[in-house]
Amino acid sequence: MRVIIAGCGFAGLKLARSLSRQKDIEVLLIDKNNYHQFQPLFYQVATAGLDASNISFPIRKVFQKIRNIRFRITSVQEIKPNENKVVTTIGDFNYDVLVLATGATTNFFGNEKVQSNAFPMKSTSEALALRHHIISNFENALLARTDEELQERMTVLVVGGGPTGVELSGAIAEMRKYILPKDYPELDFSKMKILLVEGSPETLAAMSEKSSKQSQHYLTALGVTVKTNTVVKDYDGTTVTLSTGEIIRTKTLLWAAGIKGNVPAGIDASYIVKGNRIKVDRYNKITGTENIYAIGDIAYMETPKYPHGHPQLANVAINQGKNLAINLKHQVDGNKHLQKEFEYHDKGTMATVGRNLAVVDIPKPKLHLGGWLAWLIWMSVHIVLILGVKNRLQIFINWLYKYFTYDQNLRLIIRNSYREEK
Repeated sequence: MRVIIAGCGFAGLKLARSLSRQKDIEVLLIDKNNYHQFQPLFYQVATAGLDASNISFPIRKVFQKIRNIRFRITSVQEIKPNENKVVTTIGDFNYDVLVLATGATTNFFGNEKVQSNAFPMKSTSEALALRHHIISNFENALLARTDEELQERMTVLVVGGGPTGVELSGAIAEMRKYILPKDYPELDFSKMKILLVEGSPETLAAMSEKSSKQSQHYLTALGVTVKTNTVVKDYDGTTVTLSTGEIIRTKTLLWAAGIKGNVPAGIDASYIVKGNRIKVDRYNKITGTENIYAIGDIAYMETPKYPHGHPQLANVAINQGKNLAINLKHQVDGNKHLQKEFEYHDKGTMATVGRNLAVVDIPKPKLHLGGWLAWLIWMSVHIVLILGVKNRLQIFINWLYKYFTYDQNLRLIIRNSYREEK
Protein backbone atom coordinates (compact mmCIF):
# COMPACT_ATOMS: atom_id res chain seq x y z
CA MET A 1 0.00 0.00 0.00
CA ARG A 2 1.39 3.39 -1.06
CA VAL A 3 0.26 5.98 1.48
CA ILE A 4 0.82 9.71 1.08
CA ILE A 5 0.44 11.82 4.21
CA ALA A 6 0.15 15.55 3.53
CA GLY A 7 1.13 17.49 6.64
CA CYS A 8 3.34 16.73 9.62
CA GLY A 9 1.41 18.26 12.49
CA PHE A 10 0.15 16.22 15.43
CA ALA A 11 -2.16 14.07 13.26
CA GLY A 12 0.18 13.41 10.34
CA LEU A 13 3.18 12.72 12.54
CA LYS A 14 1.28 10.28 14.75
CA LEU A 15 -0.05 8.42 11.71
CA ALA A 16 3.40 8.18 10.11
CA ARG A 17 5.03 6.95 13.33
CA SER A 18 2.27 4.38 13.82
CA LEU A 19 2.85 3.05 10.28
CA SER A 20 6.64 2.91 10.61
CA ARG A 21 8.30 -0.45 10.00
CA GLN A 22 5.16 -1.92 8.42
CA LYS A 23 6.61 -4.10 5.66
CA ASP A 24 3.53 -3.95 3.40
CA ILE A 25 3.06 -0.17 3.67
CA GLU A 26 5.17 2.51 2.00
CA VAL A 27 4.68 6.04 3.31
CA LEU A 28 5.54 9.34 1.65
CA LEU A 29 5.29 12.18 4.16
CA ILE A 30 5.20 15.69 2.73
CA ASP A 31 5.27 19.07 4.45
CA LYS A 32 6.28 22.61 3.52
CA ASN A 33 8.71 22.65 6.48
CA ASN A 34 11.37 20.12 7.43
CA TYR A 35 10.35 20.20 11.08
CA HIS A 36 7.39 19.40 13.31
CA GLN A 37 6.04 22.41 15.24
CA PHE A 38 4.62 22.21 18.76
CA GLN A 39 1.84 24.75 18.32
CA PRO A 40 0.63 25.07 21.95
CA LEU A 41 3.88 26.85 22.85
CA PHE A 42 4.05 29.31 19.96
CA TYR A 43 3.06 32.08 22.34
CA GLN A 44 6.16 31.44 24.47
CA VAL A 45 8.38 31.81 21.41
CA ALA A 46 6.57 35.05 20.56
CA THR A 47 7.15 36.45 24.07
CA ALA A 48 10.81 35.34 24.28
CA GLY A 49 10.15 32.60 26.82
CA LEU A 50 11.45 29.81 24.57
CA ASP A 51 13.66 29.54 21.53
CA ALA A 52 12.09 28.35 18.27
CA SER A 53 14.38 25.30 18.26
CA ASN A 54 12.94 24.22 21.63
CA ILE A 55 9.51 23.56 20.14
CA SER A 56 10.58 22.32 16.70
CA PHE A 57 11.97 18.91 15.77
CA PRO A 58 13.52 17.82 12.44
CA ILE A 59 11.19 15.41 10.66
CA ARG A 60 14.02 13.43 9.12
CA LYS A 61 15.49 12.82 12.57
CA VAL A 62 12.20 11.29 13.71
CA PHE A 63 12.37 8.70 10.94
CA GLN A 64 16.06 7.88 10.88
CA LYS A 65 16.66 4.18 10.13
CA ILE A 66 12.99 3.65 9.23
CA ARG A 67 13.00 2.31 5.68
CA ASN A 68 9.33 2.42 4.76
CA ILE A 69 8.96 6.18 5.28
CA ARG A 70 10.26 8.85 2.92
CA PHE A 71 9.99 12.61 3.37
CA ARG A 72 9.85 15.49 0.90
CA ILE A 73 9.62 19.26 1.45
CA THR A 74 6.80 20.46 -0.78
CA SER A 75 3.24 21.77 -0.79
CA VAL A 76 0.12 20.18 -2.26
CA GLN A 77 -1.15 22.19 -5.21
CA GLU A 78 -3.99 19.93 -6.31
CA ILE A 79 -5.50 16.51 -5.73
CA LYS A 80 -6.73 14.44 -8.69
CA PRO A 81 -8.95 11.76 -7.11
CA ASN A 82 -9.85 10.08 -10.41
CA GLU A 83 -6.16 9.52 -11.17
CA ASN A 84 -5.05 8.76 -7.57
CA LYS A 85 -2.52 11.54 -8.00
CA VAL A 86 -1.24 14.44 -5.88
CA VAL A 87 0.20 17.45 -7.69
CA THR A 88 2.92 19.20 -5.67
CA THR A 89 5.48 21.94 -6.24
CA ILE A 90 8.17 19.33 -6.93
CA GLY A 91 6.15 16.97 -9.12
CA ASP A 92 3.29 14.49 -9.14
CA PHE A 93 2.95 11.49 -6.81
CA ASN A 94 0.66 8.50 -7.17
CA TYR A 95 -1.01 6.92 -4.16
CA ASP A 96 -3.17 4.03 -3.07
CA VAL A 97 -4.28 5.95 0.01
CA LEU A 98 -4.06 9.72 0.52
CA VAL A 99 -4.32 11.25 3.99
CA LEU A 100 -4.82 14.99 4.36
CA ALA A 101 -3.41 16.28 7.64
CA THR A 102 -2.80 19.82 6.43
CA GLY A 103 -4.11 21.44 9.61
CA ALA A 104 -5.47 24.94 9.87
CA THR A 105 -4.37 28.51 9.45
CA THR A 106 -5.53 31.86 10.82
CA ASN A 107 -9.08 32.89 9.96
CA PHE A 108 -9.54 36.64 9.47
CA PHE A 109 -13.19 36.11 8.45
CA GLY A 110 -12.71 37.94 5.16
CA ASN A 111 -11.35 41.16 6.67
CA GLU A 112 -8.45 41.80 4.29
CA LYS A 113 -7.47 45.08 5.91
CA VAL A 114 -7.03 43.47 9.31
CA GLN A 115 -5.22 40.53 7.71
CA SER A 116 -2.64 42.79 6.09
CA ASN A 117 -1.88 44.67 9.33
CA ALA A 118 -2.41 42.24 12.23
CA PHE A 119 0.07 39.65 13.53
CA PRO A 120 -1.15 36.03 13.38
CA MET A 121 0.54 33.18 15.25
CA LYS A 122 -0.03 29.82 13.57
CA SER A 123 3.57 28.90 12.71
CA THR A 124 7.06 29.14 14.16
CA SER A 125 8.00 31.81 11.63
CA GLU A 126 4.96 33.91 12.59
CA ALA A 127 5.81 33.54 16.28
CA LEU A 128 9.36 34.73 15.57
CA ALA A 129 8.05 37.65 13.51
CA LEU A 130 5.81 38.63 16.43
CA ARG A 131 8.72 38.42 18.87
CA HIS A 132 10.79 40.64 16.60
CA HIS A 133 7.95 43.17 16.39
CA ILE A 134 7.28 43.26 20.14
CA ILE A 135 10.93 43.94 20.99
CA SER A 136 11.46 46.38 18.12
CA ASN A 137 8.29 48.19 19.13
CA PHE A 138 9.76 49.15 22.52
CA GLU A 139 13.03 50.18 20.92
CA ASN A 140 10.99 52.52 18.72
CA ALA A 141 9.02 53.73 21.75
CA LEU A 142 12.26 55.25 23.06
CA LEU A 143 12.33 57.41 19.93
CA ALA A 144 8.71 58.56 20.10
CA ARG A 145 8.38 62.32 19.58
CA THR A 146 4.82 62.76 20.86
CA ASP A 147 2.75 61.34 23.70
CA GLU A 148 0.30 59.96 21.14
CA GLU A 149 3.02 58.05 19.30
CA LEU A 150 4.40 56.75 22.59
CA GLN A 151 0.97 55.46 23.66
CA GLU A 152 0.54 53.69 20.31
CA ARG A 153 3.77 51.83 21.02
CA MET A 154 2.75 51.14 24.63
CA THR A 155 -0.63 49.60 23.73
CA VAL A 156 -1.05 45.93 22.80
CA LEU A 157 -4.39 44.55 21.64
CA VAL A 158 -4.99 40.80 21.51
CA VAL A 159 -8.02 39.58 19.55
CA GLY A 160 -9.55 36.25 20.61
CA GLY A 161 -10.29 34.95 24.09
CA GLY A 162 -9.51 31.30 23.44
CA PRO A 163 -6.45 29.54 24.92
CA THR A 164 -3.99 31.26 22.56
CA GLY A 165 -5.32 34.76 23.23
CA VAL A 166 -5.52 34.21 26.99
CA GLU A 167 -2.01 32.73 27.19
CA LEU A 168 -0.54 35.43 24.98
CA SER A 169 -2.17 38.24 26.99
CA GLY A 170 -0.95 36.75 30.27
CA ALA A 171 2.61 36.31 28.98
CA ILE A 172 2.81 39.93 27.77
CA ALA A 173 1.38 41.14 31.09
CA GLU A 174 4.13 39.26 32.93
CA MET A 175 6.76 40.80 30.63
CA ARG A 176 5.38 44.21 31.54
CA LYS A 177 5.59 43.41 35.24
CA TYR A 178 8.94 41.64 35.55
CA ILE A 179 11.10 42.27 32.48
CA LEU A 180 10.37 45.33 30.36
CA PRO A 181 10.88 47.94 33.14
CA LYS A 182 14.41 46.58 33.65
CA ASP A 183 15.18 46.58 29.92
CA TYR A 184 13.71 50.03 29.28
CA PRO A 185 14.05 52.14 32.46
CA GLU A 186 13.35 55.28 30.42
CA LEU A 187 9.76 54.17 29.76
CA ASP A 188 6.88 54.35 32.24
CA PHE A 189 5.23 50.92 32.01
CA SER A 190 2.38 51.95 34.27
CA LYS A 191 1.08 53.57 31.06
CA MET A 192 1.32 50.36 29.04
CA LYS A 193 -2.10 48.99 28.09
CA ILE A 194 -2.86 45.35 27.30
CA LEU A 195 -6.35 44.67 25.99
CA LEU A 196 -8.02 41.36 25.17
CA VAL A 197 -11.04 41.55 22.86
CA GLU A 198 -13.42 38.57 22.65
CA GLY A 199 -16.59 38.34 20.58
CA SER A 200 -18.42 35.95 22.92
CA PRO A 201 -19.60 36.74 26.47
CA GLU A 202 -16.59 35.08 28.15
CA THR A 203 -12.98 34.02 27.75
CA LEU A 204 -12.18 30.31 27.27
CA ALA A 205 -15.78 29.78 26.17
CA ALA A 206 -15.09 26.16 25.18
CA MET A 207 -14.10 25.26 28.74
CA SER A 208 -16.21 25.13 31.90
CA GLU A 209 -17.90 28.20 33.35
CA LYS A 210 -15.51 28.06 36.32
CA SER A 211 -12.49 28.11 34.01
CA SER A 212 -13.94 30.99 32.00
CA LYS A 213 -14.57 33.12 35.07
CA GLN A 214 -11.27 32.18 36.69
CA SER A 215 -9.23 32.97 33.58
CA GLN A 216 -10.84 36.40 33.32
CA HIS A 217 -10.14 37.00 37.01
CA TYR A 218 -6.47 36.05 36.53
CA LEU A 219 -6.14 38.32 33.50
CA THR A 220 -7.69 41.27 35.32
CA ALA A 221 -5.34 40.70 38.28
CA LEU A 222 -2.40 40.85 35.85
CA GLY A 223 -3.63 44.20 34.55
CA VAL A 224 -5.19 43.04 31.29
CA THR A 225 -8.35 44.86 30.21
CA VAL A 226 -10.84 42.24 28.97
CA LYS A 227 -13.57 43.35 26.56
CA THR A 228 -16.17 40.64 25.90
CA ASN A 229 -19.08 40.77 23.42
CA THR A 230 -16.80 42.90 21.27
CA VAL A 231 -15.26 42.33 17.84
CA VAL A 232 -12.69 44.18 15.78
CA LYS A 233 -14.27 45.81 12.76
CA ASP A 234 -11.23 47.51 11.22
CA TYR A 235 -7.50 48.01 11.69
CA ASP A 236 -5.20 50.03 9.44
CA GLY A 237 -1.92 49.40 11.26
CA THR A 238 -2.47 52.19 13.78
CA THR A 239 -6.19 52.61 14.48
CA VAL A 240 -8.51 49.85 15.67
CA THR A 241 -12.27 50.22 15.34
CA LEU A 242 -14.35 48.02 17.64
CA SER A 243 -17.98 46.95 17.21
CA THR A 244 -18.86 49.14 20.19
CA GLY A 245 -17.67 52.18 18.25
CA GLU A 246 -14.59 52.59 20.45
CA ILE A 247 -11.37 53.66 18.72
CA ILE A 248 -8.02 52.35 19.99
CA ARG A 249 -4.66 53.42 18.65
CA THR A 250 -1.95 50.78 18.65
CA LYS A 251 0.96 49.52 16.55
CA THR A 252 0.47 45.97 17.84
CA LEU A 253 -2.64 43.95 17.11
CA LEU A 254 -2.23 40.20 17.72
CA TRP A 255 -4.86 38.04 16.02
CA ALA A 256 -5.89 34.80 17.76
CA ALA A 257 -9.59 34.93 16.94
CA GLY A 258 -10.15 31.87 14.79
CA ILE A 259 -8.79 29.23 12.44
CA LYS A 260 -9.80 27.68 9.13
CA GLY A 261 -8.73 24.46 7.45
CA ASN A 262 -6.04 24.31 4.78
CA VAL A 263 -8.06 22.57 2.07
CA PRO A 264 -6.10 21.81 -1.12
CA ALA A 265 -7.61 22.22 -4.58
CA GLY A 266 -9.37 19.15 -5.93
CA ILE A 267 -11.65 18.48 -2.97
CA ASP A 268 -15.32 18.70 -3.93
CA ALA A 269 -16.68 21.96 -2.49
CA SER A 270 -19.88 20.18 -1.38
CA TYR A 271 -17.82 18.26 1.21
CA ILE A 272 -16.40 21.42 2.79
CA VAL A 273 -18.30 22.75 5.79
CA LYS A 274 -18.08 25.69 8.19
CA GLY A 275 -14.53 26.61 9.19
CA ASN A 276 -13.20 25.24 5.89
CA ARG A 277 -13.19 21.70 7.27
CA ILE A 278 -13.71 18.57 5.19
CA LYS A 279 -16.61 16.29 6.07
CA VAL A 280 -15.50 12.74 6.90
CA ASP A 281 -17.17 9.54 8.07
CA ARG A 282 -16.45 7.74 11.34
CA TYR A 283 -13.33 6.20 9.77
CA ASN A 284 -12.00 9.63 8.74
CA LYS A 285 -12.68 8.86 5.07
CA ILE A 286 -13.71 11.95 3.11
CA THR A 287 -17.36 11.79 2.06
CA GLY A 288 -17.77 10.65 -1.54
CA THR A 289 -14.27 9.17 -1.90
CA GLU A 290 -12.90 5.65 -1.62
CA ASN A 291 -9.29 6.16 -0.58
CA ILE A 292 -8.85 9.75 0.63
CA TYR A 293 -8.87 10.51 4.35
CA ALA A 294 -8.66 13.68 6.45
CA ILE A 295 -7.45 13.81 10.05
CA GLY A 296 -6.78 16.52 12.61
CA ASP A 297 -7.97 20.11 12.47
CA ILE A 298 -9.06 19.84 8.86
CA ALA A 299 -11.47 16.95 9.50
CA TYR A 300 -15.13 17.47 10.38
CA MET A 301 -16.73 14.35 11.84
CA GLU A 302 -20.20 14.25 13.35
CA THR A 303 -20.77 11.70 16.11
CA PRO A 304 -23.46 11.29 18.79
CA LYS A 305 -21.06 12.78 21.34
CA TYR A 306 -19.93 15.56 18.99
CA PRO A 307 -22.83 16.40 16.64
CA HIS A 308 -21.09 19.61 15.55
CA GLY A 309 -17.66 18.09 15.01
CA HIS A 310 -14.74 17.53 17.34
CA PRO A 311 -12.82 20.38 18.96
CA GLN A 312 -9.66 21.28 17.03
CA LEU A 313 -7.24 20.07 19.69
CA ALA A 314 -3.92 18.25 19.57
CA ASN A 315 -5.32 15.26 21.46
CA VAL A 316 -8.10 14.78 18.90
CA ALA A 317 -5.57 14.92 16.04
CA ILE A 318 -3.21 12.45 17.71
CA ASN A 319 -5.97 9.93 18.38
CA GLN A 320 -7.38 10.21 14.86
CA GLY A 321 -3.90 9.49 13.48
CA LYS A 322 -3.55 6.48 15.78
CA ASN A 323 -6.98 5.07 14.88
CA LEU A 324 -6.46 5.50 11.13
CA ALA A 325 -3.10 3.72 11.34
CA ILE A 326 -4.80 0.69 12.93
CA ASN A 327 -7.48 0.67 10.22
CA LEU A 328 -4.93 0.91 7.37
CA LYS A 329 -3.00 -2.03 8.86
CA HIS A 330 -6.23 -4.05 8.88
CA GLN A 331 -6.78 -3.15 5.21
CA VAL A 332 -3.35 -4.45 4.29
CA ASP A 333 -3.82 -7.62 6.34
CA GLY A 334 -7.18 -8.30 4.71
CA ASN A 335 -9.07 -7.76 7.95
CA LYS A 336 -11.24 -4.80 7.00
CA HIS A 337 -13.99 -6.17 9.24
CA LEU A 338 -11.77 -5.33 12.23
CA GLN A 339 -11.63 -1.61 11.40
CA LYS A 340 -12.86 0.64 14.19
CA GLU A 341 -14.90 3.81 14.06
CA PHE A 342 -13.22 6.78 15.67
CA GLU A 343 -14.46 7.72 19.12
CA TYR A 344 -12.87 10.56 21.02
CA HIS A 345 -12.46 10.15 24.75
CA ASP A 346 -11.94 13.60 26.21
CA LYS A 347 -9.18 13.55 28.82
CA GLY A 348 -9.56 17.22 29.65
CA THR A 349 -8.65 20.72 28.53
CA MET A 350 -6.33 23.29 30.03
CA ALA A 351 -4.91 26.77 29.60
CA THR A 352 -2.32 28.82 31.43
CA VAL A 353 -2.58 32.53 32.13
CA GLY A 354 0.70 33.21 33.90
CA ARG A 355 3.05 32.28 36.68
CA ASN A 356 1.23 29.85 39.03
CA LEU A 357 -2.00 30.66 37.18
CA ALA A 358 -3.78 28.08 35.03
CA VAL A 359 -7.11 26.31 34.66
CA VAL A 360 -7.75 22.60 34.03
CA ASP A 361 -11.04 20.83 33.30
CA ILE A 362 -11.18 17.03 33.68
CA PRO A 363 -14.44 15.40 32.48
CA LYS A 364 -14.18 12.06 34.32
CA PRO A 365 -14.35 12.43 37.22
CA LYS A 366 -15.80 15.89 36.63
CA LEU A 367 -13.20 18.14 38.14
CA HIS A 368 -11.99 21.71 37.85
CA LEU A 369 -8.57 22.85 39.01
CA GLY A 370 -7.12 26.33 39.13
CA GLY A 371 -4.02 28.13 40.33
CA TRP A 372 -0.67 26.54 41.13
CA LEU A 373 -1.73 22.89 40.87
CA ALA A 374 -3.37 23.44 37.48
CA TRP A 375 -0.25 25.31 36.33
CA LEU A 376 1.94 22.36 37.39
CA ILE A 377 -0.30 19.91 35.50
CA TRP A 378 -0.22 22.15 32.42
CA MET A 379 3.60 22.23 32.44
CA SER A 380 3.92 18.47 32.99
CA VAL A 381 1.58 17.57 30.12
CA HIS A 382 3.34 19.89 27.68
CA ILE A 383 6.78 18.60 28.63
CA VAL A 384 5.64 15.02 27.97
CA LEU A 385 4.15 15.89 24.56
CA ILE A 386 7.27 17.66 23.26
CA LEU A 387 9.35 15.60 20.80
CA GLY A 388 12.91 14.78 21.78
CA VAL A 389 14.64 14.40 25.15
CA LYS A 390 16.92 17.36 24.41
CA ASN A 391 13.98 19.66 23.70
CA ARG A 392 12.20 18.56 26.87
CA LEU A 393 15.32 19.22 28.92
CA GLN A 394 15.90 22.64 27.35
CA ILE A 395 12.30 23.70 27.94
CA PHE A 396 12.39 22.48 31.54
CA ILE A 397 15.64 24.39 32.20
CA ASN A 398 14.20 27.54 30.57
CA TRP A 399 11.05 27.35 32.67
CA LEU A 400 13.04 26.64 35.83
CA TYR A 401 15.38 29.57 35.17
CA LYS A 402 12.47 31.89 34.45
CA TYR A 403 10.59 30.77 37.56
CA PHE A 404 13.43 31.65 39.95
CA THR A 405 14.85 34.71 38.14
CA TYR A 406 11.60 36.25 36.80
CA ASP A 407 13.49 36.69 33.53
CA GLN A 408 14.26 35.11 30.16
CA ASN A 409 17.25 35.80 27.97
CA LEU A 410 15.87 35.35 24.45
CA ARG A 411 14.93 38.95 23.67
CA LEU A 412 17.00 39.13 20.50
CA ILE A 413 16.46 41.17 17.35
CA ILE A 414 18.19 39.11 14.66
CA ARG A 415 18.39 40.59 11.19
CA ASN A 416 19.76 39.07 8.01
CA SER A 417 22.63 41.52 7.59
CA TYR A 418 23.76 39.91 4.33
CA ARG A 419 20.39 40.47 2.71
CA GLU A 420 20.20 44.01 4.06
CA GLU A 421 23.63 44.83 2.67
CA LYS A 422 22.63 43.42 -0.69
